[in-house]
Amino acid sequence: DITQKGYEKKRAKLLARYIPLIQGVDPCLQSESRVPGPSLTTAALQPQRSRPTTARDERFRSDVHTEAVQAALAKYKERRMPMPSKRRSVLAHSSLDAYTPPDTSSASEDEGSVQRPGQLSSTVLQSHPGAEPWLDRVIQGSSTSSSASSTSSHPGGRPAAALSDLAAHAHIDLHSAPPDVTTGLVDRPHCERPQVASVRAAPRGYGGSILETADGVPVHSRVSSKIQQLLNTLKRPKRPPLKEFFVDDFEELLEVQQPDPNQPKPEGEEVEVLRGEPLATGVPWPPSLLAALQRWGTVQPKAPCLTALDTAGKAIHTLTYGKLWSRSLKLAYTLLNKLTSKNEPLLKPGDRVALVFPNSDPVMFMVAFYGCLLAELVPVPIEVPLTRKDAGSQQVGFLLGSCGVTLALTTDACQKGLPKSQTGEVVTFKGWPPLAWLVIDGKHLVKPPKDWLPLAQDTGAGTAYIEYKTSKEGSTVGVTVSHTSLLAQCRALTQACGYSEAETLTNVLDFKRDAGLWHGVLTSVMNRMHVVSIPYALMKANPLSWIQKVCSYKARAALVKSRDMHWSLLAQRGQRDVSLSSLRMLIVADGANPWSISSCDAFLNVFQSRGLRPEAICPCASSPEALTVAIRRPPDLGGPPPRKAVLSMHGLSYGVVRVDTEEKLSVLTVQDVGQVMPGASVCVVKVEGTPYLCKTDEVGEICVSSSATGTAYYGLPGITKSVFETVPVTVGGAPVSERPFTRTGLLGFIGPDNLVFVVGKLDGLMVVGVRRHNADDVVATALAVEPMKFVYRGRIAVFSVTVLHDDRIVLVAEQRPDASEEDSFQWMSRVLQAIDSIHQVGVYCLALVPANTLPKAPLGGIHISETRQRFLGGTLHPCNVLMCPHTCVTNLPRPRQKQPEVGPASMIVGNLVAGKRIAQASGRELAHLEDSDQARKFLFLADVLQWRAHTTPDHPLFVLLNAKGTVTSTATCVQLHKRAERVAAALLEKGRLDPGDHVALVYPPGVDLIAAFYGCLYCGCVPVTVRPPHPQNLGTTLPTVKMIVEVSKSACVLTTQAITRLLKSKEAAAAVDIKTWPTILDTDDIPKKKVASVFRPPSPDVLAYLDFSVSTTGILAGVKMSHAATSALCRSIKLQCELYPSRQIAICLDPYCGLGFALWCLCSVYSGHQSVLVPPLELESNVSLWLSAVSQYKARVTFCSYSVMEMCTKGLGAQTGTLRMKGVNLSCVRTCMVVAEERPRIALTQSFSKLFKDLGLPARAVSTTFGCRVNVAICLQGTAGPDPTTVYVDMRALRHDRVRLVERGSPHSLPLMESGKILPGVKVVIAHTETKGPLGDSHLGEIWVSSPHNATGYYTVYGEEALHVDHFSARLSFGDTQTVWARTGYLGFLRRTELTDASGERHDALYVVGSLDETLELRGMRYHPIDIETSVIRAHRSIAECAVFTWTNLLVVVVELDGLEQDALDLVALVTNAVLEEHFLVVGVVVIVDPGVIPINSRGEKQRMHLRDGFLADQLDPVYVAYNM
Repeated sequence: DITQKGYEKKRAKLLARYIPLIQGVDPCLQSESRVPGPSLTTAALQPQRSRPTTARDERFRSDVHTEAVQAALAKYKERRMPMPSKRRSVLAHSSLDAYTPPDTSSASEDEGSVQRPGQLSSTVLQSHPGAEPWLDRVIQGSSTSSSASSTSSHPGGRPAAALSDLAAHAHIDLHSAPPDVTTGLVDRPHCERPQVASVRAAPRGYGGSILETADGVPVHSRVSSKIQQLLNTLKRPKRPPLKEFFVDDFEELLEVQQPDPNQPKPEGEEVEVLRGEPLATGVPWPPSLLAALQRWGTVQPKAPCLTALDTAGKAIHTLTYGKLWSRSLKLAYTLLNKLTSKNEPLLKPGDRVALVFPNSDPVMFMVAFYGCLLAELVPVPIEVPLTRKDAGSQQVGFLLGSCGVTLALTTDACQKGLPKSQTGEVVTFKGWPPLAWLVIDGKHLVKPPKDWLPLAQDTGAGTAYIEYKTSKEGSTVGVTVSHTSLLAQCRALTQACGYSEAETLTNVLDFKRDAGLWHGVLTSVMNRMHVVSIPYALMKANPLSWIQKVCSYKARAALVKSRDMHWSLLAQRGQRDVSLSSLRMLIVADGANPWSISSCDAFLNVFQSRGLRPEAICPCASSPEALTVAIRRPPDLGGPPPRKAVLSMHGLSYGVVRVDTEEKLSVLTVQDVGQVMPGASVCVVKVEGTPYLCKTDEVGEICVSSSATGTAYYGLPGITKSVFETVPVTVGGAPVSERPFTRTGLLGFIGPDNLVFVVGKLDGLMVVGVRRHNADDVVATALAVEPMKFVYRGRIAVFSVTVLHDDRIVLVAEQRPDASEEDSFQWMSRVLQAIDSIHQVGVYCLALVPANTLPKAPLGGIHISETRQRFLGGTLHPCNVLMCPHTCVTNLPRPRQKQPEVGPASMIVGNLVAGKRIAQASGRELAHLEDSDQARKFLFLADVLQWRAHTTPDHPLFVLLNAKGTVTSTATCVQLHKRAERVAAALLEKGRLDPGDHVALVYPPGVDLIAAFYGCLYCGCVPVTVRPPHPQNLGTTLPTVKMIVEVSKSACVLTTQAITRLLKSKEAAAAVDIKTWPTILDTDDIPKKKVASVFRPPSPDVLAYLDFSVSTTGILAGVKMSHAATSALCRSIKLQCELYPSRQIAICLDPYCGLGFALWCLCSVYSGHQSVLVPPLELESNVSLWLSAVSQYKARVTFCSYSVMEMCTKGLGAQTGTLRMKGVNLSCVRTCMVVAEERPRIALTQSFSKLFKDLGLPARAVSTTFGCRVNVAICLQGTAGPDPTTVYVDMRALRHDRVRLVERGSPHSLPLMESGKILPGVKVVIAHTETKGPLGDSHLGEIWVSSPHNATGYYTVYGEEALHVDHFSARLSFGDTQTVWARTGYLGFLRRTELTDASGERHDALYVVGSLDETLELRGMRYHPIDIETSVIRAHRSIAECAVFTWTNLLVVVVELDGLEQDALDLVALVTNAVLEEHFLVVGVVVIVDPGVIPINSRGEKQRMHLRDGFLADQLDPVYVAYNM
């Protein structure tokens, strides 16, 4: 009911349940009030059942089907699935669509959601009764996004109740250990590398709602209970368990589905070719269609040919045969004689011309069509393109281009409605060729001279017209129909339908194509019939209109679709006076649809009492390629009685016809589509491969051989041959006839009485595993699940997408505007169950979109291929998504079983292991300390600084820049020495510290930090550098500071005045216990004092400083650095980078740990070069700071972190021109190194190099370094030596811990770049992770390192000795068992390259693959998160960043959405597809969050474990969480 009154009624009904809220009733009472007593809400729901008008939603629903579905659902217990959680603003979007008036068929309607002002929107948002319990957030800790305010506006405190309620529903024991769902093997306890000291304490402020999972991760109830539910749904075995595992060496074979030995097989004889009756001879057929037109136009000029109606049902225009003839002539004359370009006629005979006419103007279309035929032009009828982005219009443009169309004919009114450019011309639509538009209303045409007649010869093989057809993939092709076929089709239809002269036909179909064109424009003219054309707009306004016209015009024939019958059924109640007794044929054009039978039956039930004869209902089957394939004839035309077939769905899915008697649930009832057309032969052939004839009880593709089929796909000879020139063969291989057959694209069989049965279309065929399913059947099942309540106007699209080498079924439905979250989720889970039990197939993805948002086909149906494109392109914008990959994807590769590896017994000869050179490499030899005079002097950095202050007092060591690029502080050798003395004095006097005490240095990056460090060394204390807390984010940063201070047992904290105030502030007290800080000294204004004597360590092995860092897995690890290791580290770096006092290097790193700390605080003092210090924080206000500094100081060597490089790439990408104007020149850079503890990020370093090449950055300059906790600098490119090399490895082999080198660009290839050169004095070996044996060249294993600057051990509270021994003093199990190595915890491999290094040896390159702690063990394979994340980021342009982790063996993918929240749900399916395709993994949970939620540390590494804890504690405030079933 789309009148304004109906709209008001509907709106009142929608809002009924919300009105009381305005008086301030608590929403939770409101939502529960539906159960007790007949309250407002229940009362408002009653009238719905008695009003038939809304039932239009049902689409063609048969009661049998509904019963079957209800029975199927009853088999399932109400098992709860975890409902996706959605942020309230997203809910708002989907519910606000409710207030747009209903569908009026134009595709471009309500694009956005309409925000209504005032009270309404806020009350509606706050009271979604269904979504309520899921939306309540218990906000804890810091909320990361602004929408938190909207989330907390609700009375909280109910989720706990909701949880216990859920637990009761799902029968889950919340404390049990999470089951292992992916391997199907025994439950293994989950264990990590033992934690050193974990930063992940349980966040404060939780009540008793914390649950502990098996591995002691604090878990907030809501998320984990949902995951628990998800696990429960996954635990039920769906498909048979996988067969016994086998170890497959390389190609991971996808599990090929074995055919079921019990599957039904066809048993009948081979099909015979079925021949239709011959075309009648002796009947005076006109020699051609144009001859018939000329005859009627001159002999019977007053006879009516076509009546057009307006939207009120009035006849606006009746075209007579005389008028049709004269106007067609006029048009032909104009086309041939009056259109010129450069004095040449614009058109030649045989040229193609586009016909662009609206569905409401059949008269002009008919004139244009016949005008073209008379002028020997080929008409190409297409839809009116309304907007530049109409569904499929780009493809139509492609068709026009390939047909060489240059002219479009249209009407005046239509031309005015087309979008125009500034010049007043019609715009060129996207993908369309440039067209000239000709308006063909009478006043624009020229009258031909009296005796002018065109030369049209319309017989023969020449093309008469081209009909467009859109394929399953969305590509549009043109089917050419020759003059001969056209004439033969008209004759065959005349004979089959018994058309006679001057009969009246009412046509509801599209007159531009298919049956509407063949009956209503072509055959009608041959027989001088009168056609009453009923436009779609009139059908929408008055579904009964066609019946009224049949009645008033006493029409003998009517041409409809089952939809039209269905609509009129729903609207007929009040009409008593219609009679259908005049109808002898009611042609159902889509009789081949599986649901047409229920429409036909229901229609007959109602209208038999109004004169409709049962035998008048004539379903027919047609296809664009073969035109009419079969049509049922009334008995007076010699038709056999109609038949029905009740077929088993199970049989059909194997392509076998089995009549089903006992099983009522999964059957398909189909009706016959009559007999073969006169003069045609039909056979049924196998769908794939050679066209062998099928057996009689086998479903195949119907093929037709006749003079009345289409002749080709325009301009596509290849597929034309396979479709229009098929030669069916018998089992023996003999062709069945000399004439070729045309494939119709219809799947079916030939039944008793030689009747044709169609069970589906090739376009809707979905082959899942080995079974075939039909899209239309799946739609019918989905519609039978409470269609009235939920699906908007029955609009459901079903199609398949290929993921992991198999078709996956996707179902998209428009939900009614008034549906709540609960409703939609419940409907989705019921649809899944119904389809599962009736079709025995899993739905891969079920998506709901707001009403009116699916792309529409010309007559209001759903444009399936466009919907599919949008789904795959991530532009469908659903408001709800449910993915079920766990049940559908049954062809994953088998999980890998670990093989017992070759033990020490394997042959080791010399330095070969298993036939390969042992993977061992070292940097340049370091001369022994005894030989090197300077190295001996420089054993202690405190001595070095004093020596420099004495010999070169005024030599500048440090220059610190601020955001403006100005120097804020400098330090020469003597200045630094004096400041260090002052700090040392203060520590001894005020701090009363003894040598060996630990001191925490909490400073912002700057010279103060360096001075404090040397101050500690001067008095023998052990410094610990700590990043200061962030004043705006104390809650999360201060606890880390406190933890480091406590774990390092610092006796004193040195800092600045500002930070001292911060550490003792009220805000700090909220985050930590501020009473337990050790002594805090601020060094801003300490007195100028000297120390009596500088402390001299008794031996070089004494502890020099502690280096604390939080690893990406959230583990805090401090390592001990002795004086010997410290000076060895400086010495190696000095040699590798050729650092001398005359050099300047620029450093843009954080100075708190690892190599960043060494470069910032140690190296300048050791080597005497000048360091230009750029704190990375300053780049936030001035991105170009670092590069400007490099250019200004002409630094040869510069260091940065990945986060700095990323800021420059993103922030300066477009500004290289401006920087060049400012004089930034990077040609001075010899080497620019990224300090990292991870696999090199090739994409980033390459884009950085390319971008700044314009500023003179040498192509070879950028490289990376590698260090870790046990040794902060293992590789560093340095200034000499060969360039870093890149190799490509197979990602699938990596998962099996193997390296397999492949060519660039080969599938599954992954580029790995060497991490710089191994430092002098460093030896590296690759060891097996479990057996600890040495591995060969190019084998993947753990990187072990031995060097004088290895750290001496972990410094932890709990003295984990076992861990220490394991990590710092490992020995190989065979081979060289003497050397003591440190284990880095990183996987990598060594490879000997063709290059030579400085010593003339062949160069060994070290490739780092990733940290062992980070890897995910899934399905027995080892995955690196970064690889999965890279695939995910590529899946959609709105994905800004991504992080993955596992929880109870479920893969969780967190995606940052850089776009509108409405588009968040587009990502769920694309992310799942990408991970399945590229990694063979099923994603368990997809979490969509705001940009910036994924935590990143100072090195730019993702902190996945913090993210995991935040997710489980429900602190991420996600936009949407999807639980994949």
